Amino acid sequence: MTYNSTKIRAVALAAASSLALTGCLLSPGAFTSELQLMKDGTFSYSYDGEIQMLALSKLAQMADKPEEFKAECYDEEFEERECTLAETNEQRAEWDAAASQREAKQKEEAENIKAFLGGIDPSNPEAAQELADKLARQRGWEEVTYKGDGLFDVDFRISGSMTHDFAFPVIEKMPMGNMFVTMVLRDGGQVRVDAPGFAAQGGGNPMQGMMAGMAGLAQMSEGSEGQDPGKIVVPEGTFTIVTDGRILANNTDEGPVAHSRGEALVWEISPRTEQAPTALITFD
Repeated sequence: MTYNSTKIRAVALAAASSLALTGCLLSPGAFTSELQLMKDGTFSYSYDGEIQMLALSKLAQMADKPEEFKAECYDEEFEERECTLAETNEQRAEWDAAASQREAKQKEEAENIKAFLGGIDPSNPEAAQELADKLARQRGWEEVTYKGDGLFDVDFRISGSMTHDFAFPVIEKMPMGNMFVTMVLRDGGQVRVDAPGFAAQGGGNPMQGMMAGMAGLAQMSEGSEGQDPGKIVVPEGTFTIVTDGRILANNTDEGPVAHSRGEALVWEISPRTEQAPTALITFD
C-alpha cells in the first residue's frame, strides 16, 4: 500500500506533538559518558557525543508541509481502487468542510512543540543555531556543534559537591521528561544513579515507543518523493561510574572492576540494551 503526503504529514504531526507532550524530545546517539562520585563529597560528570532533538529533525519539516487532498476508495477486500467521480466529489466536499478544523489543530500542535522547546520555533531555519547558542551559554556545555537533522555533537563537563541532586541534560526554559542520567541523594550518605536515557527497549521506557514510532514513520516515508524523515539516531556508547564509595547494588553484567580512583561500573549501551543502568552507592 502506498501512503500519500497527507497521511505522512498527519503521522509526523502526531509524533512530534506526542514527543513534545511527553517530554521525549532528546535522544542520545554515539557517546561516551562518565560519572565520578568520590567520598570527599565531590562529583564530576561528562558526556561526549551526539544528542538529537527530534523536533528539529526532518520530522518537523514533514509536519510543516501543506496538506494535499487525495480521494481514497477501497473494494470489499480492502484493496485500494480508483474512485468514481461522485466519490471523489463527496470526499473533497468533506475535506473542504474540515479545513478550518485542520488549520486550528495544526496551530495548536505547533504551539505545543514551540512551548516545549522553550519558545524556539522548529520551523525557523535558524532554530538549531539558536538552540546551540543557548546551550553554549549554560555552564558545562563546552562545545555544541550542529550537524543537521536535529543532531548536535556536544562536549559536556561539569563538577561540583554532592550537596544536591543532579540531572543531565537540562536546557534553560525547556521542561524535560527524558533525562539521560540522574543522581539522587539519599539519607545515610547514599547516592542513587539511574540512566533511563541510555536504554532503548523495555522496562516501560518511553524511548521504546519513540523508537518504534520513528521506525514506522521511516517505513511509511520510504518510496515517497520528498518525504525523507532524515537520520534518526539510537543510543550507542559507554556509560561508566567511578567511585571510591561502597557499591551496594548495580545491574552491570560484570560488576565492579578495579580503577585507579577506586572501582568502576561499566555499561556498554546499544539499541539492544533492555535495562537502564542503575546503581546504589554509599559513603560510610
